[in-house]
Amino acid sequence: MEWLAAQPFCTGRIGMQGISYGGHTTMLTAVQQPPHLTAIIPVQALSDWYENTIYHGGIYNARIRDWQQTTAPDTLETYPQHPLYDDFWRERSIRHRYDRLTVPVLDVGGWLDQYRQAMVENFRGDTWMVAGPWPHGMVPGQPEDIAFAGYLAWWDHWLADRPAPLPRSRVTSYEMPDHGWRHFDSWPPADAVSRQWFPGTDGSLTGGEPGIAEFDQDGGQLVFEARLAEDLVITGGLVATLRAGTTGPDGNIAVVLDDVDATGEAVRISQGWLKLSHRDGHDHLAAIQPGTLYDVTVPIWATHHRIVAGHTLRVTLSSEDHPQIDTERLPGRIRVELGGASVITASVLT
Repeated sequence: MEWLAAQPFCTGRIGMQGISYGGHTTMLTAVQQPPHLTAIIPVQALSDWYENTIYHGGIYNARIRDWQQTTAPDTLETYPQHPLYDDFWRERSIRHRYDRLTVPVLDVGGWLDQYRQAMVENFRGDTWMVAGPWPHGMVPGQPEDIAFAGYLAWWDHWLADRPAPLPRSRVTSYEMPDHGWRHFDSWPPADAVSRQWFPGTDGSLTGGEPGIAEFDQDGGQLVFEARLAEDLVITGGLVATLRAGTTGPDGNIAVVLDDVDATGEAVRISQGWLKLSHRDGHDHLAAIQPGTLYDVTVPIWATHHRIVAGHTLRVTLSSEDHPQIDTERLPGRIRVELGGASVITASVLT
């Protein structure tokens, strides 16, 4: 960066842009604060390599192994040597260095991308966020492509002193699955409210019956549903707060939210995962007493999704969500206290 700044062809103002791994290096460069870095465009970029990419809730991300094998095979040995969060991972994170993210940021991501939680975590300070209906990969050519003009306008504004507009709002977000672009001044939106659902032993999400339910860690699951009488727009963070434990030495919990139409066709809204021994953080293992229930929090990736009236919100609890997490088939069963002791919470617009 500083070598570029010293060249006769350089104005001394430098921008950096990249997608995926290039987005990661863009963010990691920015928090090093090179003096001549003026603005950045990270696309589908990390906030934390451990949680975003390698260990989902403390459970290994199965889908990343193909990338490791073809691109960074040495990491197949080094990453498993660091199952807990330590200095190895802190060096590969910006989450602990947000105070050093001081340049203007055009943060581009997708609601179908594996880095969408990182995208909203990175929305802070002098940041404009653009969240489209995109999976991981190059944005140009995808549906609702924002094209290159937006990137060029950003560089004209910050690097070239040309009259070019910034995004008209801090957040430009596509309402999933197919409801178009929306504009907000903050994320979550300022007028969003908290909504809660309480799973019960009768399979309901609204006022369900209390009790203990169980599922086997080798293919078992619990399913809860609520049919919506009016549209509901989920905007922002979600979390599952569960009273749960395992009859075995450890347990995996996957929480999956689906939008189910009248024909039974389901569209995934979001998901989250947690290894029970990581319930107090990823830097140490929490003791587990088989059969004991604990208060655990399962973070669920942020989203912007409209469930229309007549559709059903479905929540599935299990120990499997391949390829997002390894299928470990741990011994024992997961036990969950329902009917008020466990709750799903979301930020919503009504």
